[in-house]
Amino acid sequence: MTGEYRPVERQHVEANPRGKRLAILTLGALGVVYGDIGTSPLYALREVFSEKYGIHPTHDNVLGVLSLVFWALILVITVKYVVFILKADNRGEGGILAMLALLLQKEPTKRSNRFLVIALGLLGAALLYGDGMITPAISVLSAVEGLTVASDALRPAVVPLATMILIALFLAQRFGTARVGALFGPITLVWFFVIALLGVRQVVASPEVLAALNPIWAIRFFAEAGAKGFFIMGAVVLVVTGGEALYADMGHFGKRPIRLAWVGIALPALVLNYFGQGALILADAATVSNPFFLLAPRAMLYPLVALATVATIIASQAMISGAFSITQQCIQLGYSPRMTITHTSAREFGQIYIPEINNALMVGCLLIVFGFRSSEALGAAYGIAVTGTFVLGTILYTIIALRRWHWAPWKVALFFGTFITVDLALFGASASKFIHGGWVPVLIALVIFTLMTTWKRGRAILTERMQDISLPMDVFLDDIGANPRTRVPGTAVFMTSESLGVPVVLLHHLKHNKVLHETVIILSIRTADVPETQRHERVAIEALAHGFFRVIATYGFMESPDVKEILQRCRDAGIAARPLDTSYYLGREQLIPRRGPWRKGGMSMNIARKKIFAVMSRNARSATEYFQLPPNRVVELGTQIEF
Repeated sequence: MTGEYRPVERQHVEANPRGKRLAILTLGALGVVYGDIGTSPLYALREVFSEKYGIHPTHDNVLGVLSLVFWALILVITVKYVVFILKADNRGEGGILAMLALLLQKEPTKRSNRFLVIALGLLGAALLYGDGMITPAISVLSAVEGLTVASDALRPAVVPLATMILIALFLAQRFGTARVGALFGPITLVWFFVIALLGVRQVVASPEVLAALNPIWAIRFFAEAGAKGFFIMGAVVLVVTGGEALYADMGHFGKRPIRLAWVGIALPALVLNYFGQGALILADAATVSNPFFLLAPRAMLYPLVALATVATIIASQAMISGAFSITQQCIQLGYSPRMTITHTSAREFGQIYIPEINNALMVGCLLIVFGFRSSEALGAAYGIAVTGTFVLGTILYTIIALRRWHWAPWKVALFFGTFITVDLALFGASASKFIHGGWVPVLIALVIFTLMTTWKRGRAILTERMQDISLPMDVFLDDIGANPRTRVPGTAVFMTSESLGVPVVLLHHLKHNKVLHETVIILSIRTADVPETQRHERVAIEALAHGFFRVIATYGFMESPDVKEILQRCRDAGIAARPLDTSYYLGREQLIPRRGPWRKGGMSMNIARKKIFAVMSRNARSATEYFQLPPNRVVELGTQIEF
């Protein structure tokens, strides 16, 4: 490589876009952000009136349910997320891990409080993985099930057809969505226009359903339905699935386009369609079996099934991309081992592909399809992950309001009291379906939460162990000065996770090879609690003695470390680091788990988690691949470490 290396900087979304730019971003947000919640009409109202809840489609029940649906959209999505949650941006980025990083920038005074905050954030992220497996399964199944409206003889083809669609979707992830992503917005716009039109036709025929806009119908429904009314909330929650996407995708589109797309397009279309389904059920109670597809004229059924399938693929794509983004943040924040991160677009920063996560999601999604076999059965599993994220988001937002924004106590109490009541009601109703499939996302979340915390704790123990067997840098340099080693031409880069002391890999190199390069760079890469760092602040260089330099590079949790950029900055500072004369030295630890702490007073965890950590470490992607180092310039030195 010759010449000066210049990295491609991330393109930021304008804070206040206007005119054509605002329209483009709004259209993009419509396709990516609202795909999940936009396809909920396929199954939500059908699930509410399914036989297992025992709610008959009478006039009062239909209006009561429609009122619940409408006010759930208003309170949870419009007020909580669009008005409040979007304010909690971490330098323009959103999502529960961005919220966690924002909160950790102002550390709680007690270590126990810090642990609790981290646990809440990680649990919320873990729940999103379960959501990421269930969303494609229930969405695609519900779309393909539209074929059974035309002929019940097509029912055996539903699972195989849904399986083929999902396999094709996951296999296509490696190519990225940069090319077809431009179609997401227009297709989703057509989808919202169509479902609104279908709803309007029926609402005009039965305008009495508009009375459900009055919350008194929801209150009356609860009063008359009793315990059944509470459990119905577990089905009503299906209308607000995808709410977290508003916040998680804020960095890609900005607050204004997301809010405009919701208020101007998504919300009106969803309300019209739900009310249209309600009007259809009032006219013919038998249509409760599949009110969405029965809204369409017979001649339009197959085109509607095709459009619904495309819309659910788009909704699934958004959830899969979200899982990739969360994983990247986990890796950077130290809660996941290194994985293969491929940027599939040179211009779109968020377009990444992680094959390990993609394969896990595909296997999990297919197992869910084979296990439940219908969207109606899967509806029981859907909801706990979503509502659990709602609860955790409300708690974290309240802590931010207290610690960072210093809200008045009455304002905090009003926000928390209102939304935690709604969230817990939805979560409690969803939790009632635990034994009927709700355990699936909970199990997924607990497994992922355990893996994340095990990795973080294991790395902390390993770091403590490495520091114990390392040497202070001043002692090492004094020894180099007193006992000069043979120096050879070129530059050696010793990569270490620690920015203090002498890397163990350097000590091993000197012990076995007995020589040092003329220039030695000790490189540490850190992750800040911000989405990204400014380029001019990213690399700190400290000149030591005897040709040694300590380099500390700091990246945000939304960025991928770039060793080429770091070495270019070193060359800019006058350090000899020509690519063809530079060798990289990496340590590869062979971990040997032992019961108890490795020394008195040292950190520890139980032997089972130690073994899990050892397996995760052994299967982590190598630093050579992760940092895209030239393989023919890398030397790995192994070390056995008991911990």
